[in-house]
Amino acid sequence: MTLLVHTFVHDEPGKPRLLDDPEDGGDMAGFESSRTRLWGSETARALGARFLPRLADDDLWVQPEDVEEFLAECELLRGHTAELGAHSGYREDYVADRLANITRAALRARSVGGGVLVR
Repeated sequence: MTLLVHTFVHDEPGKPRLLDDPEDGGDMAGFESSRTRLWGSETARALGARFLPRLADDDLWVQPEDVEEFLAECELLRGHTAELGAHSGYREDYVADRLANITRAALRARSVGGGVLVR
């Protein structure tokens, strides 16, 4: 299984609609094992991540009002991709590429007043 990242908007209260994903594979957020080994790891938590660690237990829904905080978390982790990779067993470029995809989805969400789903 693969974790995918999507941008969504609310068409009606409580009814999210996923926007079309990039066709270049830019929707990949990691292997299913990334939920716990990478995004939900103690290393990510120790760095101050609070959104992405939720993936260890469930899908991650970042609501529109939380996108700015989520982007700040992505920026924080971007400075630690080597450390995250070393502790998770993934290569640094793998971590950096998956984080870039997540960040792009969050930037898109900000531009359309939407949110981010990682599942």
